[in-house]
Amino acid sequence: MFTIIGIVVVLMAVVVGYAMHGGNFAVLIQINELIILGGAGFGSFLAANGMKSLSTTIKSIMGLLKPDPYTKQTYIDLLKMMYQLFNVARKEGLLGLEKHIETPTESEIIKHYTAFLGNHHAVNFFCDTMKVVLTGAVGPHDLAEMMELDLEVAHSESRGPAEAIQVVGDAMPGFGIVAAVLGVIITMGKIGGEAAEIGNSVAAALVGTFLGILFAYGIFAPLSRALEIRLRSEEQYLNCIRYALFSFARGESPITCAEFARRNIEPSVRPGFVEMETAVKEKAAA
Repeated sequence: MFTIIGIVVVLMAVVVGYAMHGGNFAVLIQINELIILGGAGFGSFLAANGMKSLSTTIKSIMGLLKPDPYTKQTYIDLLKMMYQLFNVARKEGLLGLEKHIETPTESEIIKHYTAFLGNHHAVNFFCDTMKVVLTGAVGPHDLAEMMELDLEVAHSESRGPAEAIQVVGDAMPGFGIVAAVLGVIITMGKIGGEAAEIGNSVAAALVGTFLGILFAYGIFAPLSRALEIRLRSEEQYLNCIRYALFSFARGESPITCAEFARRNIEPSVRPGFVEMETAVKEKAAA
């Protein structure tokens, strides 16, 4: 949400500053320049990413309207869920986990954690890795390498929208210059006419450069950066799961597994050890 607010502030500051200088807003309304910039930007996006990435990018941008889902409470719930599952393994053996992993939506433990279930990347990563652990055929270090590879591929795919927006943003000043050059070419054909007409034509041409730079640094760059930050939050969430699973595969106790995961959480949303210990034991006793 603050991404959108920030972009609105940028646009309002430009508009207010222009008005304070006594600028004529009618001059800025150049539909032909917008068509050049918008069409060229959309075309470059399709050329670089294809149609498949369009819906993913739009969905990612719309997701910025919502607050970051990875809050302290989200991590507390994740730690509680993993602690409970690891406790099941300690009491019932690894086979006791099979019913929870095969159908997580029906698990008496996992089904209570809607934030986790709503993240299909996290569910697939956790359940698939636990299935490998249940086979007993993969050692902890091989499992760690396997998880690292899984996350590397997932993160590479998730970076697509941010990189696509950044590419278009980088191209916007260039497209603005193209629009301005076309305007200057048209202006050259008016040489010898009235000075006012030539001045209006030059002003219209410069609007293309202005809009290209404004879109690049006032809209696309902040959007790309916001998407990267949101992606980093998701990567941290998955890494939290990763370190808990690695600790579990090594045979550590449930509370130790949860502590390994907790240490991977960014300090701004990381629960304290006592806070985590109290939470997981309350849940376990409920």
